[in-house]
Amino acid sequence: MSKKLRPVLVGALGAASVAALVVTTPAFSSAAPAPLAAGASVRAVGDLSAPAKKEIAMKLVSSAENSSLDWKAQYKYIEDIGDGRGYTAGIIGFCSGTGDMLELVEAYTNAVPNNPLAKFLPALRKVNGTDSHAGLGSAFESAWKQAAATSAFQTAQNNERDRVYFNPAVNQGKSDGLSTLGQFIYYDAIVMHGPGTSSDSFGGIRRTAMQKAKTPAQGGNETTYLKAFLDARKVIMKQEEAHADTSRVDTEQLVFLNAGNFDLKTPLKWKVYGDSYTIN
Repeated sequence: MSKKLRPVLVGALGAASVAALVVTTPAFSSAAPAPLAAGASVRAVGDLSAPAKKEIAMKLVSSAENSSLDWKAQYKYIEDIGDGRGYTAGIIGFCSGTGDMLELVEAYTNAVPNNPLAKFLPALRKVNGTDSHAGLGSAFESAWKQAAATSAFQTAQNNERDRVYFNPAVNQGKSDGLSTLGQFIYYDAIVMHGPGTSSDSFGGIRRTAMQKAKTPAQGGNETTYLKAFLDARKVIMKQEEAHADTSRVDTEQLVFLNAGNFDLKTPLKWKVYGDSYTIN
């Protein structure tokens, strides 16, 4: 779960809070889209997984996570930003304290047994659920950067991003009858809040939104539903100092939604943390 925010925004979490964020298999649907409700009147369901749209999604997330549109430069990224989740690293902010970094290194080691990070697996298992660096430190940081220069580790990062975050978000968005923008709104939320069903996870935010508005698949209006989803997400974001700046919602996603840009057509212009970005 990516939590790469500017240090001024970061607040430490207790170990119990970090443990609650440990990645588990998504509990929401990752199956093929369900049929729309009878009589539902909605636009065609989008497809964020189309290569050009997925590239846009990665750039949008990177603008908030890394203050850069160059998401491919983030394979080697690693630091502790002081948010209580230990190390945050890679293209989607895999964290040593929340389980997804451990799962990534395990998958990478299964594919490439002789890799620079394999020897750190015992330490990663011990620190999971905490912000500890025990057994990691500068040697682990160097090994991460060394591995990130290889296509095998880049592929491993891509695969874990898709398995844990991107594919579940897109598939759930399609099942809910959402546009490309709606699917991206889901993806950005699952990146920050993680999969699961707790009130502060993606599943919990979606559940809260559905208590306020129907999804398009249920015959609801997409704009109304997505605004309910973003409102519910902002409530959760403001509960934690590290996420209290909601500009990735207010001056990015709501800008696209209010403009009716459901297909994420370029050019796109937005701001995150006061910085301006453009995709032509």
